Amino acid sequence: MRLRLPVAVRDLLRCPVCRERLLEDDFGLRCVNDACGGRFPVVNGVPVLLNEKRSLFRIDEVAKGQAFASELRREGRQRLLRTLIPTISRNIKARANLARFARLLLERPGEPRVLVIGGGTLGAGMNSLLSSPSIQLVETDVTLGGRAMLVVDGHDIPFADESFDGVIIQAVLEYLVEPGRCVDEIHRVLKPQGLVYAETPFMQQVHGGRLDFNRFTHLGHRRLFRKFTEIASGAVCGPGMALAWAWEYFLSSFAESRGLRRLLVAFACLTSFYLKYFDYVLVNKKGAYDAASAYYFLGRKSEHVLPDRELTELYGGMLEAASRA
Repeated sequence: MRLRLPVAVRDLLRCPVCRERLLEDDFGLRCVNDACGGRFPVVNGVPVLLNEKRSLFRIDEVAKGQAFASELRREGRQRLLRTLIPTISRNIKARANLARFARLLLERPGEPRVLVIGGGTLGAGMNSLLSSPSIQLVETDVTLGGRAMLVVDGHDIPFADESFDGVIIQAVLEYLVEPGRCVDEIHRVLKPQGLVYAETPFMQQVHGGRLDFNRFTHLGHRRLFRKFTEIASGAVCGPGMALAWAWEYFLSSFAESRGLRRLLVAFACLTSFYLKYFDYVLVNKKGAYDAASAYYFLGRKSEHVLPDRELTELYGGMLEAASRA
């Protein structure tokens, strides 16, 4: 049994249930804690490390490719449709943000190791990390396939404390029942002064079906990362993209069949794709603070917790400006 994980990373693996060490056997991986008794299969070199007590996913369903298959097929069809018509979405800042993330990582001693949560497909702006031979990426997802080296649920990250120099989590926290728990796990697996980069939607309609749970304002997103010192944050996808999404979902609300919905979605994209280009102008304006499609956060692990009263002082949108006028 050959794992896709580098040897040095395998030594950092821990049971997602009790956090004890894991050993390889003929079945896959087993927990050394007899009281736990956790056993986890390895499918085509990819360990399936899920805590079924807390996860929506089941190990046997993931191993067979059956976990929430209808949602995954729907997303696949939507991606195919997007390749045939102009896209209404554009991530304005990920490339520059992750380039900065990479530079900060390379200032740390040794060769930095980065955990990517939800990395089954390559996220926006990741080329700056891929192009650096000194940065080791450990890419994970909650299902098999794509680039994932192991199957992980962000509620229980199966690695030892202080294993990583950085963590990247793009467009994932909206799908978690307890996003705060995931952020606590990120804090746990980061080394002292380790870096986190997150992108999470705000003004976006439901796009994950029954797996879609959360949206965050800028301050709501910042509060999730209150155990981190902020390096930078703000809108990553702007009001133009938010408006295009609203137009698409408004039109598709009239549909009562999948065929009609696809036609309406195509029409919406053809008539609103240009709106995303306004975001190059709008993304840094105060109005975008309140109306962005998605926000980002770049921060450093800290032992200080940001108090809520200090959090509210960080608000910088148009409503603040209007109240002072």
